[in-house]
Amino acid sequence: MSTPYDQHIEELLGAYRRERAQVGELQARMREVKASVTAPRQALKVTVNAQGEVTEIAFPTGAYKRMAPVELSQLLLTTIQKARSKATADVAEVLSGHLPEGIAAGDLLQGKADLGGLLPDAPPMPDEVREYIEHGRPGRGAGGPRIGRPPIA
Repeated sequence: MSTPYDQHIEELLGAYRRERAQVGELQARMREVKASVTAPRQALKVTVNAQGEVTEIAFPTGAYKRMAPVELSQLLLTTIQKARSKATADVAEVLSGHLPEGIAAGDLLQGKADLGGLLPDAPPMPDEVREYIEHGRPGRGAGGPRIGRPPIA
């Protein structure tokens, strides 16, 4: 027979397992993101993955044959950048709703998000733990000498 405490622990473990499964599903959805962009006149098509790495460059028509090398180079760079931007937006859409309030997925993916506010300056903890951290633990006897903290490795 389980106690209310045991039931509460089981509920917490169940919630944790569900959250872990959701994170796994979220990661799988992010890995599946691919973005393709076709340049004007269908001179070329670029596909990138979720990290923005080029996975395919195709030339659907012969339009590229009539382009000067510099023009083709610029078109290629521009199309890659557009595909990367599209992939970032698609990943941000997958992430939306799964981040803490105040953190924009696009900003996070571009390294622009301020992550400092996610964690407090000091972690929440019981007073006894804070006392131990600040002063060491008391000795065994009442009013006995305090025993210092072990060194942090």
